[in-house]
Amino acid sequence: MIGAGKVRLLKVIDEEKSLKKACEKLDISYKHAWNILKKMNLRIGHDVVRTVRGGKEQGTFLTEYGRDLINQYEMNRDYVDRMVEEELSSENMGETNNIPGKVRKVESSDGISRTQIEVESAVLTSIMGEKELGNLHLDEGDEVIATIRAVDIDVSPAKYTKYGGE
Repeated sequence: MIGAGKVRLLKVIDEEKSLKKACEKLDISYKHAWNILKKMNLRIGHDVVRTVRGGKEQGTFLTEYGRDLINQYEMNRDYVDRMVEEELSSENMGETNNIPGKVRKVESSDGISRTQIEVESAVLTSIMGEKELGNLHLDEGDEVIATIRAVDIDVSPAKYTKYGGE
């Protein structure tokens, strides 16, 4: 749904206040960038940019949701980077990337679900289908295990893992 390339596009749009100028700076076609934004809006269920046409204030601007998405991505990325760094250190070799946490918030919209998981001093966001989330039977306050892989964060109830005792 979101990755480094899409975050870079959103950041350059924010800097340039123009999709056309952002495309020129990133050396990508306008149509390609527009399709990326359109797919993001559909998958996420919120507009990440807004376009104002005509007049002195025209341009393409990030919405608050777009800004929040960048912040969530960067917080998750920073946390994952720290976890990977710790995991690769000689004293932690062999530790797993399963992180105990607590469900902070669960949101579903248009078939996509977001589960915010509070871990230590950070909040990770796992994005999955509503059906997948329904199968987990998660509620706010439930203890879970966040499994971090290179491309996403999986969530499972703590009681179903070797850490939870069942």
